[in-house]
Amino acid sequence: MNTLILIGVLIIGIVVVGIAALIVLKKCRTEGWRARYGPEYARTLQESGDQGLAEASLEERQKRVERFHIRPLGPSDRFRFAQSWSRLQARFVDDPTGAVTKVDQLVGDVMSRRGYPVSDFEARSADISVDHPLVLENYRAAHEITLRHAEGQASTEDLRQAMIHYRALFEELIDELEMAGAEAAS
Repeated sequence: MNTLILIGVLIIGIVVVGIAALIVLKKCRTEGWRARYGPEYARTLQESGDQGLAEASLEERQKRVERFHIRPLGPSDRFRFAQSWSRLQARFVDDPTGAVTKVDQLVGDVMSRRGYPVSDFEARSADISVDHPLVLENYRAAHEITLRHAEGQASTEDLRQAMIHYRALFEELIDELEMAGAEAAS
């Protein structure tokens, strides 16, 4: 009888430890997703309304982007894109509308050259979120201003903010070669 009680207690203990381990692993996994995706994790969670669905969505994004051939820009491409950015930034003074429209296209060109598929905005932003989650909010904000402007609902100050938002993503996209070199050196 004592042996059966002992076996029962051991089984219950093993089950409790197993459940606790699963809870801890799930919490660690969630914290990993939050740390990697930052605000994009919260946005995805809010959209899906379910933690499991949100994390599955982020995991699917990650797997999809792993199939792409994302590459850093070569020095000549980086120089060419940086020159284009400088010209568009200077153009903003005389033609804010045209400059923002062209900057949106330039960012798309950089993404394409890097190996990201350039389809609709939501797919593009989901893809960018995998490698550049911290600047994704800037991209979303710039895109939203661009859409409002197309409807005649954005001021010149809004367009200036769009340029600032686009610049955050643009700089990260073209400077990745330098960052990779710095990481390799350390």
